[in-house]
Amino acid sequence: MGDIAIFSGSAHPDLAREICRHLEVPLSPSRLTRFANDCLEVQLEANCRERDVFLIQPIVAPVQEHLMELLLMLDAARGASAARITAVMPHYAYARSDKKDAPRISIGGKLVADLLATAGAQRVLTMTLHSPQVHGFFSMPVDHLHALQVLARHFAAEDHSNTVVVSPDLGNAKEAAAFARLLGAGVAAAAKQRFSGDRVEISAIIGEVSGRDVIVLDDEIAKGTTVIELIAHLRRENVRSIRVACTHGLFANDAARRILAEPGVEELITTNTAPISEKDRASGLKVLSVAPALAEAIRRIHNGESVSALFA
Repeated sequence: MGDIAIFSGSAHPDLAREICRHLEVPLSPSRLTRFANDCLEVQLEANCRERDVFLIQPIVAPVQEHLMELLLMLDAARGASAARITAVMPHYAYARSDKKDAPRISIGGKLVADLLATAGAQRVLTMTLHSPQVHGFFSMPVDHLHALQVLARHFAAEDHSNTVVVSPDLGNAKEAAAFARLLGAGVAAAAKQRFSGDRVEISAIIGEVSGRDVIVLDDEIAKGTTVIELIAHLRRENVRSIRVACTHGLFANDAARRILAEPGVEELITTNTAPISEKDRASGLKVLSVAPALAEAIRRIHNGESVSALFA
């Protein structure tokens, strides 16, 4: 692949290297400097002039540091006369700030999308945004992949005639239904009410789950509050088995270990859109790679081919 340059920020260099291995192109070097006044400086240490530049940086903790680093990388690529600049964000943290649900707050998802455009992003490649409307926050083309096929391959060899995919809330029910179709399974959704960041209540499960093998499907697990509450409700419904799958495994506050310690939970699966700690891997968490999907999307974008087949 000629006339392409791929750089990684400091958020997830392992994923960037894996993507480059699939593409059979080198990962171009970059340098991050922190000055005495705590300001950052980024230098892209490879030629960008008239090249197709891809900057790989999931927006993960520490979110503000990694976001600022990406903005500086975008500005550096634009100043270096790149022909096109694509921000590759496997995880876009501010996607959860997608509505004004309290007085005098910012819709952070839209604000950050505008900052990326101002810094020089001409295209965005991302995966499993928290809600579909976030796609519309961006003023540039967005290739919005999902990890359903990656997750489905993990379960593909099993008989799913007694399986039901359960969404933790009604907002994710459409994704759960699509995942259930891939597996040939049933689908259900939880009726959830959130009272605070740490307290949620599941009032009912919409759909038949009693005596069934359950796969809980979520887009993102951070503290695990909702998933753990749902697991407790599923136990009261006398399900036969429980497995949990998500795209973005952030696992704050030891969430992976706490979920796996819940009675009845047989498996916890996530992808590597965000870096996974060795502690979480050691807990029994299974991690699937999205690098092949992201690499194929980058290849198609660079070659001017359709990416829509990857959305199916």
